[in-house]
Amino acid sequence: MPLALDSLLGAADAALRTLFATPHSARTQPLPAIAAPSPPLSAAEQREAGALMRVNHVGEVCAQALYTAQAATTRDPVLREKLLEAADEETDHLAWTRQRLEALGTHTSRLNPFWYAGAFTLGLVAGRLGDRWSLGFVAETERQVEAHLDGHLDRLPAGDAASRAVVLQMKEDEARHALWATTAGAAELPPPVKGLMRLAARVMTTVAHRV
Repeated sequence: MPLALDSLLGAADAALRTLFATPHSARTQPLPAIAAPSPPLSAAEQREAGALMRVNHVGEVCAQALYTAQAATTRDPVLREKLLEAADEETDHLAWTRQRLEALGTHTSRLNPFWYAGAFTLGLVAGRLGDRWSLGFVAETERQVEAHLDGHLDRLPAGDAASRAVVLQMKEDEARHALWATTAGAAELPPPVKGLMRLAARVMTTVAHRV
């Protein structure tokens, strides 16, 4: 069944806002709080932190695409509202990672339209399979993202307290999204599907680290 006109318009608006507008956090603080100001980073540390936060920004671009596509395909109005709420929370992450990229003097991925299109397509496929499988895709995606963020906490410069605070808050939010999807009735994805998701994520993170 093709998407309804209002869903198509909403999806187009979400894509334009994600890719071309400046995101703003809806939370009281524009960035997660840090205990103390960070010392100056070396040039190498700044480059590495910038590359890692660019990868995280791409992840949030993809999250917007996934949630928008899944919300557009579900017939359950309650689930649609929950997916859009999750997308709104991910907008905070989009804003935070964008701000850190600017502070670190680097750019967002030049392939963001490509990442968005790919993630949106995956979200449509997941949504068409039915709500239980769509929720299963949310749960597994968020679990993999949480593990990915753990790896970034190990790799971020110890002195970059601001980036570390962002990643820690993102990790907490992603774990909550995974729990919500699981308790809402998510189906357990088959191991080959999980493996393909990890492979796709590895390609994205490797490319986005540089471009």
